[in-house]
Amino acid sequence: METLFSVLIGVFFSVAIYLMQSKYSVRILLGIAIFGNAVNLLLFTAGRITREIPPIILPGSDILPMTTANPLPQALILTAIVISFSFFCFLLVLTYRGYQELGTDNTDEMRLAEPKNEPLPPLGY
Repeated sequence: METLFSVLIGVFFSVAIYLMQSKYSVRILLGIAIFGNAVNLLLFTAGRITREIPPIILPGSDILPMTTANPLPQALILTAIVISFSFFCFLLVLTYRGYQELGTDNTDEMRLAEPKNEPLPPLGY
């Protein structure tokens, strides 16, 4: 089962990197969403996929048995889902606003909207 997840993680990462190299904002956005899912699946797989024993320390013992699931990756996944969803929503609004202002989602055409004779911003403090 973990081998299948490892292959799926590799596919997710490769598709995400391919999409993030595009010049269209919507494809970049989809690549970032898939990248977040790949990271979540990686954390899930790293925490040992098992349903045999819940991660509860039994009375009379000091440590968890070796066959239990690790609860730390599960907690990290919950946090990562919230962070990646909020990041995706922010980028979605940013992309939509850029499309409203410039009329395109092509990043090369978005550069044409920059003023040409503006002075550079201050480079030092």
